Amino acid sequence: MSGIPKSYHTLKKPSGPCLFKEHKSRFIGLAYPADSIEKSQSILETLKKSYRDASHICYAYRIGFSPAEVRMNDDGEPTYSAGAPIMGQIESYGLFNVIVCVVRYYGGVKLGVGGLIQAYKRGAQDSIEQAGVILQKPLLLAELSFEYPQLDMVMRTISQQQLNIHQQEMHLHCRLVLQISPERYTEIQKLFGAIEGVLVRII
Repeated sequence: MSGIPKSYHTLKKPSGPCLFKEHKSRFIGLAYPADSIEKSQSILETLKKSYRDASHICYAYRIGFSPAEVRMNDDGEPTYSAGAPIMGQIESYGLFNVIVCVVRYYGGVKLGVGGLIQAYKRGAQDSIEQAGVILQKPLLLAELSFEYPQLDMVMRTISQQQLNIHQQEMHLHCRLVLQISPERYTEIQKLFGAIEGVLVRII
């Protein structure tokens, strides 16, 4: 928990398509909040279907903290000409838990590495500006494991504390995942730890 910041900057909302042309090539910038690798991959799969006829779908993401999961992809463009300038804009705005994509439809005129860097930088910047930046408090995922007879008491406590259930599995052995702020973790651990048979851990 020591590596989790008290607050961080991220995107206010998804944005795009942000369109512009550069020497006959068409560029489309898109940006999304994404708090997991799975969510970023889902976004990419959707974009690949939506822009299946595009020449390139380049992207970068930074997800999580200490260390963050970082990835850049040039998707066939010259090395460091697409993913790196997109990541540069993510870093310039100090963003975490985001994925930024720039789609290119090649127009028949080569831009050169310098031209590509500027185009992908602009696509990323336009989409980030359109999305807006907000200061966000991170949430932890607290897993509760217990047997079915404890379910009523656990659910009552969740309701009283107005906690958000992120995932749930209800069988003879139950598993709930709650989204909580870091500053409430000790409190939540004590509350549910006081219920016999309930195990609490951060995942």
